[in-house]
Amino acid sequence: MAKRREEGEGGVHWDGVIEGMPLIAKELIAGGVAGGVAKTVVAPLERVKILFQTRRAEFQSIGLLGSCKKIVRTEGVLGFYRGNGASVARIVPYAALHYMAYEQYRRWIIQTFPDIGRGPVLDLVAGSFAGGTAVLFTYPLDLVRTKLAYQVVGSPKLNVKGLVHSEQVYRGIVDCFSKTYKEAGIRGLYRGVAPSLYGIFPYAGLKFYFYEEMKSRVPREHKNDLVVKLVCGSIAGLMGQTFTYPLDVVRRQMQVQRLLSSNSGDLKGTMESLVKIVHSQGWRQLFSGLSINYLKVVPSVAIGFTVYDVMKSFLRVPSRDEATVEVVTNKRNNNQPSSLHS
Repeated sequence: MAKRREEGEGGVHWDGVIEGMPLIAKELIAGGVAGGVAKTVVAPLERVKILFQTRRAEFQSIGLLGSCKKIVRTEGVLGFYRGNGASVARIVPYAALHYMAYEQYRRWIIQTFPDIGRGPVLDLVAGSFAGGTAVLFTYPLDLVRTKLAYQVVGSPKLNVKGLVHSEQVYRGIVDCFSKTYKEAGIRGLYRGVAPSLYGIFPYAGLKFYFYEEMKSRVPREHKNDLVVKLVCGSIAGLMGQTFTYPLDVVRRQMQVQRLLSSNSGDLKGTMESLVKIVHSQGWRQLFSGLSINYLKVVPSVAIGFTVYDVMKSFLRVPSRDEATVEVVTNKRNNNQPSSLHS
């Protein structure tokens, strides 16, 4: 510490800020940075995936490369990042809440049920509840991101009553929020939240479950290797996404329903929408864009977990077990100030 103080006032000040941060704040920052970095890296694939999920005839028929060429031709390279501002605005608080809530739920479960095992099942439960918590707080931003990403300037498929085809329905994040709220109020901002929750509970839980399960099988001397974390994160994301992808398709179509040109009727409940999509578009539509999602999930989840661990190290966040012991010790000390027992 003395050596750090000799490095200058700036260093002392920064060290003091980090040391003075509460644990929750450190976890929020680490999670937010991890989410923002991962989402930006895969933004182009995310845009194409959304177009595959919601614009079946227009984009699926020309494939991945054809879709990329179409976007470049009609919107330029920046077209790959249409809706990414809303995406990052959503993912930063979402990832921050997701990782922080996961750590908090995990600690709470251990404190409440001290005899519970520390295995992957604990991570499955904590991850599931953390995912649901994050979705509820940030869902309107996901809805806005999807609507903005769905737009293709000049597309004849963008068929909204009273709209000129070459005109954009939404001109930005604030405009999309405003128009959506005026059309349907709070319910409009949470359209499609049910399949999101149905999907995120198993996906978030399985993601943490597989990640921790695979890490537990890695030799101790390699647990902190970046390559190991990247591989574990990639496989965890792939496994979790495969089981829950159809619900993601249902959610996307519910979110952009007003913009769809088909007259197939309203998509109401989650199960009703699932059946209607299978009936009118075929069961393959439930897995539309899954191959692209695999390409996206591999770097996204891997980068997310890796950056999160790196940020936790930079912010000097103790290991999960150390943090749990620290919280439990502080709680006991507050409840029993005169006790010398741990």
